[in-house]
Amino acid sequence: MTRRILTHPVLDAIDDTAMISFTYNDKEYQGLRNESLAAALLANGIRTLRLHEESGTPRGIYCNIGHCFECRVTVNGQQGARACLTPVQEGMVVTSGEKLLTTVKDWRSQNE
Repeated sequence: MTRRILTHPVLDAIDDTAMISFTYNDKEYQGLRNESLAAALLANGIRTLRLHEESGTPRGIYCNIGHCFECRVTVNGQQGARACLTPVQEGMVVTSGEKLLTTVKDWRSQNE
């Protein structure tokens, strides 16, 4: 039984023979070239992608179509990437657990 999503309504069809390596929280994983980062993480058994900014509760993939922003991670140093819409690439560095800006108050405190 595979955990992989091989077709996606936004991304092209996935070549299930093209494995690549990427890191998530300093650990190396394998994914299929151009599958979504969310699919690659789920296929590797990772369900929690970040913690809620205020409550600290686990967050992961919810809608899987880019509407809810629950799957935000940092990709190659860029905060706020939605894992469900980001194609995984060779050597990609992904991290989670960082507090992402969510309110005007957060933005204002960092920009004053």
